[in-house]
Amino acid sequence: MFHIALFEPEIPPNTGNIIRLCANTGAALHLIEPLGFKLEDKQLKRAGLDYHEYANLNLHKNWDDFKLAMTGKRLFAITTKGSQNYAKVNFNAGDVFVFGPETRGLPEEIRNEFAPDFRLRLPMLTDSRSLNLSNCAAVLLYEAWRQFDYKNGL
Repeated sequence: MFHIALFEPEIPPNTGNIIRLCANTGAALHLIEPLGFKLEDKQLKRAGLDYHEYANLNLHKNWDDFKLAMTGKRLFAITTKGSQNYAKVNFNAGDVFVFGPETRGLPEEIRNEFAPDFRLRLPMLTDSRSLNLSNCAAVLLYEAWRQFDYKNGL
Protein backbone atom coordinates (compact mmCIF):
# COMPACT_ATOMS: atom_id res chain seq x y z
CA MET A 1 0.00 0.00 0.00
CA PHE A 2 1.12 3.53 -0.72
CA HIS A 3 0.28 6.64 1.26
CA ILE A 4 -0.86 10.05 0.07
CA ALA A 5 -0.39 12.84 2.62
CA LEU A 6 -1.97 16.26 2.23
CA PHE A 7 -0.32 18.90 4.40
CA GLU A 8 -2.92 21.52 5.33
CA PRO A 9 -5.15 21.00 2.26
CA GLU A 10 -7.34 23.98 1.37
CA ILE A 11 -9.74 23.03 -1.43
CA PRO A 12 -12.47 20.48 -0.60
CA PRO A 13 -13.01 19.14 -4.15
CA ASN A 14 -9.31 18.28 -4.50
CA THR A 15 -9.38 16.30 -1.27
CA GLY A 16 -12.65 14.65 -2.33
CA ASN A 17 -11.07 13.58 -5.62
CA ILE A 18 -8.08 12.17 -3.75
CA ILE A 19 -10.39 10.28 -1.38
CA ARG A 20 -11.90 8.63 -4.45
CA LEU A 21 -8.42 7.96 -5.89
CA CYS A 22 -7.29 6.28 -2.66
CA ALA A 23 -10.47 4.23 -2.35
CA ASN A 24 -9.93 2.86 -5.86
CA THR A 25 -6.22 2.12 -5.52
CA GLY A 26 -5.94 0.92 -1.92
CA ALA A 27 -3.72 3.84 -0.91
CA ALA A 28 -4.08 5.34 2.54
CA LEU A 29 -4.88 9.05 2.73
CA HIS A 30 -3.43 11.22 5.49
CA LEU A 31 -4.76 14.72 6.16
CA ILE A 32 -2.47 16.92 8.23
CA GLU A 33 -4.24 19.69 10.13
CA PRO A 34 -5.20 22.42 10.07
CA LEU A 35 -7.54 21.79 7.16
CA GLY A 36 -8.98 24.63 5.08
CA PHE A 37 -12.45 23.05 5.35
CA LYS A 38 -14.53 20.78 7.53
CA LEU A 39 -14.67 17.06 6.75
CA GLU A 40 -18.45 17.43 6.50
CA ASP A 41 -18.10 19.97 3.65
CA LYS A 42 -20.62 19.43 0.83
CA GLN A 43 -18.02 19.94 -1.91
CA LEU A 44 -15.71 17.41 -0.30
CA LYS A 45 -18.45 14.81 -0.12
CA ARG A 46 -19.64 15.57 -3.64
CA ALA A 47 -16.18 15.16 -5.17
CA GLY A 48 -15.59 11.96 -3.20
CA LEU A 49 -19.02 10.64 -4.18
CA ASP A 50 -19.83 7.62 -2.05
CA TYR A 51 -16.20 6.48 -1.77
CA HIS A 52 -15.56 7.94 1.70
CA GLU A 53 -16.55 4.69 3.37
CA TYR A 54 -14.05 2.76 1.23
CA ALA A 55 -11.07 5.04 1.79
CA ASN A 56 -8.47 4.53 4.50
CA LEU A 57 -8.55 8.11 5.85
CA ASN A 58 -6.24 9.21 8.67
CA LEU A 59 -6.29 12.61 10.37
CA HIS A 60 -3.15 14.04 12.02
CA LYS A 61 -3.11 17.05 14.35
CA ASN A 62 0.15 18.42 12.93
CA TRP A 63 3.29 17.64 10.95
CA ASP A 64 5.13 16.12 13.92
CA ASP A 65 2.26 13.73 14.71
CA PHE A 66 2.17 12.67 11.07
CA LYS A 67 5.93 12.02 10.94
CA LEU A 68 5.71 9.94 14.09
CA ALA A 69 2.91 7.85 12.53
CA MET A 70 5.06 7.30 9.42
CA THR A 71 8.21 6.19 11.28
CA GLY A 72 10.16 3.69 9.19
CA LYS A 73 8.55 4.66 5.87
CA ARG A 74 10.15 6.56 2.99
CA LEU A 75 8.63 10.01 2.59
CA PHE A 76 8.76 11.96 -0.68
CA ALA A 77 7.90 15.64 -0.96
CA ILE A 78 6.03 16.41 -4.18
CA THR A 79 6.95 19.97 -5.05
CA THR A 80 7.54 22.35 -7.93
CA LYS A 81 10.81 23.09 -6.13
CA GLY A 82 11.90 19.45 -6.46
CA SER A 83 14.94 18.44 -8.46
CA GLN A 84 14.20 14.73 -8.93
CA ASN A 85 11.90 13.60 -11.75
CA TYR A 86 9.27 11.30 -10.21
CA ALA A 87 9.50 8.89 -13.17
CA LYS A 88 13.15 8.11 -12.40
CA VAL A 89 12.44 6.79 -8.89
CA ASN A 90 12.05 3.12 -8.00
CA PHE A 91 9.26 3.13 -5.45
CA ASN A 92 8.80 0.71 -2.57
CA ALA A 93 5.55 -0.58 -1.14
CA GLY A 94 4.64 1.68 1.76
CA ASP A 95 6.17 4.85 0.30
CA VAL A 96 4.54 8.12 1.31
CA PHE A 97 3.88 11.02 -1.08
CA VAL A 98 3.55 14.37 0.71
CA PHE A 99 1.77 17.27 -0.99
CA GLY A 100 1.49 20.84 0.24
CA PRO A 101 -1.45 23.24 0.28
CA GLU A 102 -2.82 24.15 -3.12
CA THR A 103 -2.10 27.89 -2.94
CA ARG A 104 1.40 27.82 -1.52
CA GLY A 105 2.90 24.33 -1.65
CA LEU A 106 4.99 22.78 1.10
CA PRO A 107 6.62 25.39 3.36
CA GLU A 108 10.37 25.71 2.94
CA GLU A 109 11.10 24.43 6.46
CA ILE A 110 9.22 21.20 5.70
CA ARG A 111 10.71 20.83 2.20
CA ASN A 112 14.17 21.15 3.75
CA GLU A 113 13.49 18.07 5.90
CA PHE A 114 13.62 16.00 2.69
CA ALA A 115 16.92 15.09 1.04
CA PRO A 116 17.14 16.43 -2.55
CA ASP A 117 16.52 12.95 -4.03
CA PHE A 118 13.28 12.78 -2.03
CA ARG A 119 11.92 16.07 -3.41
CA LEU A 120 10.05 14.96 -6.50
CA ARG A 121 8.80 17.09 -9.36
CA LEU A 122 6.38 16.38 -12.17
CA PRO A 123 7.67 17.78 -15.49
CA MET A 124 5.92 20.90 -16.80
CA LEU A 125 6.59 23.52 -19.42
CA THR A 126 9.16 26.10 -18.30
CA ASP A 127 6.69 28.95 -17.77
CA SER A 128 4.15 26.84 -15.85
CA ARG A 129 3.52 27.46 -12.15
CA SER A 130 1.89 24.27 -10.94
CA LEU A 131 -0.47 21.40 -11.69
CA ASN A 132 -3.73 20.56 -9.92
CA LEU A 133 -3.19 18.76 -6.62
CA SER A 134 -5.51 15.83 -7.30
CA ASN A 135 -4.03 15.35 -10.79
CA CYS A 136 -0.51 15.23 -9.33
CA ALA A 137 -1.57 12.73 -6.70
CA ALA A 138 -3.07 10.50 -9.39
CA VAL A 139 0.02 10.68 -11.61
CA LEU A 140 2.35 9.82 -8.72
CA LEU A 141 0.23 7.06 -7.29
CA TYR A 142 -0.36 5.36 -10.62
CA GLU A 143 3.34 5.46 -11.49
CA ALA A 144 4.22 3.87 -8.15
CA TRP A 145 1.46 1.27 -8.55
CA ARG A 146 2.50 0.59 -12.18
CA GLN A 147 5.94 -0.39 -10.91
CA PHE A 148 4.18 -3.20 -9.01
CA ASP A 149 2.12 -4.27 -12.05
CA TYR A 150 -1.01 -2.88 -10.35
CA LYS A 151 -1.07 -5.73 -7.84
CA ASN A 152 -3.44 -5.44 -4.88
CA GLY A 153 -2.40 -5.65 -1.27
CA LEU A 154 0.67 -3.47 -1.37
